[in-house]
Formats: sequence, structure tokens, C-alpha cells
Amino acid sequence: MEQKRILVVDDEQDLCEILCYNLMVAGYRAEAAYSAEEALELVHSSQCIVHSSQCIVHSSQCIVHGFDLLLLDVMLPGLSGFELARRLRQDEATVSVPIIFLTAKDAEEDMLRGFGLGADDYIKKPFSVREVVARVKAVLNRSLPQPPFKEGSRICHEGLVLDVGKKTTTVDGASVSLTKTEFELLGLLMRHRGQVFSRQQIFDAVWPEDVVVSDRTVDVNIARMRKKIGRYSDNIVARQGFGYVFEE
Repeated sequence: MEQKRILVVDDEQDLCEILCYNLMVAGYRAEAAYSAEEALELVHSSQCIVHSSQCIVHSSQCIVHGFDLLLLDVMLPGLSGFELARRLRQDEATVSVPIIFLTAKDAEEDMLRGFGLGADDYIKKPFSVREVVARVKAVLNRSLPQPPFKEGSRICHEGLVLDVGKKTTTVDGASVSLTKTEFELLGLLMRHRGQVFSRQQIFDAVWPEDVVVSDRTVDVNIARMRKKIGRYSDNIVARQGFGYVFEE
């Protein structure tokens, strides 16, 4: 099985080397960038680049593919981690790449902003390296291709179509880029139309058990997803004190 390729983005070189080393021990390919600008170059590069002996070794025979996950600091020189995440989410080639923020910015508004930009997890500094590796594994497991739902390969409501096999979404024929979390949230609600799901039920169905998120994470992800599906956003209804439901 091909090793997953992870990019660590942090301006602390020692921290990058520690994370790269431990990710390699866990079976991943790890590379480092010390700024958002450098990370953008690496993400779009067609060559293997080495930043540390602890990271991936350069080889003329190296097969380059896109990164499978980014570990991203927020407070970086130049462009911030938030701005880097925003640019990646606007690029069709990187819109679905999982992002985990590693940051000392632990205020609730910072966390909500991170999730609002499409982050898959948010880890506060200081942290345990073992915890980081565990969360990387959990996010990557969530990103693995899933078999089609039993009821068919597509979930439709008028012009809103989720192709479960291809993991694509179209709104009145136009392609819409949803993150994996957004896709699973919409799929859950559309497969069970008329059923109200509490936030805890949505957590249990969409997020892995070992990921700790804020109580408002569901609200943030649903608000972001509703914005993308245009006129069908009205079909997703909040039931005050109960949760969310997809109504015909």
C-alpha cells in the first residue's frame, strides 16, 4: 500500500523535525515547510523537496503525488495558516485535502474560524506527539473511499444530487465542491429525510470517536454546507432544541 504523504507547516524547525520523524515511524511520508508561501510551492510542485534529514529523502526515482494531509500552524511569518487554508479550499485541486490545525491560538472564535475554513481537526499547543499521530490516523481513515450506500449510488432531491460512488455533488447541474465532512453531513440528512438528528447523533455518525470538537462544530459545518448548495439550503431546517432535519 502506498504511504500517505503529509506536509507539516510550521516556522519552528525543531518541531517540524520531531513531527516528521514520528510520522515516519508511524508509516507515513513526511515533509516540512516553514511558511505558508513555501507550503504553497510544495503543494503545487512536481518535485520532491527535502527540508530535513528527518523528513523524506530526495530520490530521482521518487513518485510524486499530491499531499494526503496538511498539519498546519496558524501563526506563520507572512501568510497565516488561516489564509493558506482559505486558498487551498478555493483551489479545485486541493479543496478536499484534509487539514489539521496545530496552534497556540486556543480561543473559541479561532477554533470556529478554523473549522469554518474547512479544517478537519484543530489541536491546541502544547500537544502530545502521540495525540497528533493518532488524530492524523483518524482523519486519514475518514478520508478513505467508502463503499456505496445500499440504497444506490446517488441521493437526489430535485436538482440536488450526491453521487456516492464518485463523491461528487451537483446543484441544478452545476458541480459543487463539498469537503468530506460536508458531503457526509448532507448525505446523512438526505438519506433520512424528515428525521430530526440531534447534534450528538450527527457527531456520532460523521466524526470519529477520538476527535474532540466544539459543541458548535456541527452548526459551523452545516452553515458552510448550506451556503454551497444554494436554493436547497432551505431544505435543511434547524429544530430549536432538537437538531437538524432535511425536509422535502
